[in-house]
Amino acid sequence: MLEILVAILAIFYLILACYRLDWAVLMIIFGLPTYLLRFSVLGVPMTILETMILISFVVWLVKLFWPLKFNFIRYLKDRDQHLAYPFKYEIILFLVIALAALATAHFSPSALGVFKAYFLEPLLVFILVVNTFLKRGVNKILWALTLSALAVSLLAIYQKITGQLIPNEFWANVETRRVTSFFGFPNAVGLYLAPLILVMMGFLGERWKHLKSAKNILKAGLITVTIILSLLAVYFAQSEGALIGIAAALFVYGVLVNRRIRVATIVATVALTVGIISYQPAFNYVKAKVTLNDLSGQIRKQQWIETKKMLVAGNWFWGTGLSGYQAAIAPYHQEGIFVQTGEPNWLEMIRNDASFRAAHWQPTEIYMYPHNILLNFWTELGLLGMILMIWLMGKYFVWGLRIYSLQVKSKKNNRFVILGLTTAMVAIVVHGLVDVPYFKNDLSVMFWLFLALMGLFNIYRQKHLRNNN
Repeated sequence: MLEILVAILAIFYLILACYRLDWAVLMIIFGLPTYLLRFSVLGVPMTILETMILISFVVWLVKLFWPLKFNFIRYLKDRDQHLAYPFKYEIILFLVIALAALATAHFSPSALGVFKAYFLEPLLVFILVVNTFLKRGVNKILWALTLSALAVSLLAIYQKITGQLIPNEFWANVETRRVTSFFGFPNAVGLYLAPLILVMMGFLGERWKHLKSAKNILKAGLITVTIILSLLAVYFAQSEGALIGIAAALFVYGVLVNRRIRVATIVATVALTVGIISYQPAFNYVKAKVTLNDLSGQIRKQQWIETKKMLVAGNWFWGTGLSGYQAAIAPYHQEGIFVQTGEPNWLEMIRNDASFRAAHWQPTEIYMYPHNILLNFWTELGLLGMILMIWLMGKYFVWGLRIYSLQVKSKKNNRFVILGLTTAMVAIVVHGLVDVPYFKNDLSVMFWLFLALMGLFNIYRQKHLRNNN
């Protein structure tokens, strides 16, 4: 029955893609969480999300190559100009490194699944977005992301109020409630919404300049409500890494947006810092989080120690291969840690007091990834893969700041959107210091979607510079 329903939906989606490919791509962007809807075709695991991606890409290929108009890897044809394809060399190198990591994992079924979901399909979305929305339509993408964030947030708020639809009994309990929205765990809410909050802030900043009609006021109001609900959803998920990432990104946003808000941001940051230092409980809490001396921080540090040992032991260049981390880390894994609580004679009591030792013992599991953005890429893609990802994110920031500066000087539209996209990557990187902001179906597609949007804006920058020369 499920297969029949999926087949019917796929046919309707194929028809939509044939007639309105842009709408089909927008459905992919809106429906990023549909990777959770899984089925199989001839024993091959599939998701609704990748079904939409593959159908759209095949339709695009047929439309592109049937008349053989131009090569999509080398150039984008825009009227009579040839504009460099954004990140084209990085894309080729990314695929080569991912294939090498797949070979390192001996082409195992799990590695093939990771390659397909986290590397190949996100690149297909990148190509679709850049080519489909080359001339116009960026606002449509932003609306798709906003409506997706709204759907995720509304379900999270419902879960907070009712306790229903939360998959874990501990999280559903009133005293320990953490929302999960469509996802299976709370941190996924923060990983998904944190960067979108910054993108929506940029989108709102752009809409704010056009409040000349009731329609535009309603649109700005919808974006504002979605931002508020998304912040509440992240808070109710108790995703501390996401909240810190949002705070860091908001600081950068405030410093860059204009002189008046820059001063206000710095003054507010100084006042908040003084307040935290002055109030001992707040200072202790923040200190524990920043130094990773709370329970989750100590678990993370132990995980990184084990990962370092594993890499040094012979995996420093090639990593563990795709989906190989858990097996590679097992010989170096410590079954638990003694939680440090700050007592001056803590170590002596651990050694000599059996009851104290038992009370402070914390079992640790083997996670799928090291929970650090650099180590995640290093273990999965090897040293070269990690360096490439650093390069990609650095290039993204450079482009973002350069384009934003140009837009400010020329007083062009979309400068707030560009700032939102730039600071969204700040949220991803900061949260990624203690989590996994890429290796998930929706997050990997979102990452390459942001690169595609930045690439489109860089194409617009090239056109502007050429027209002025």
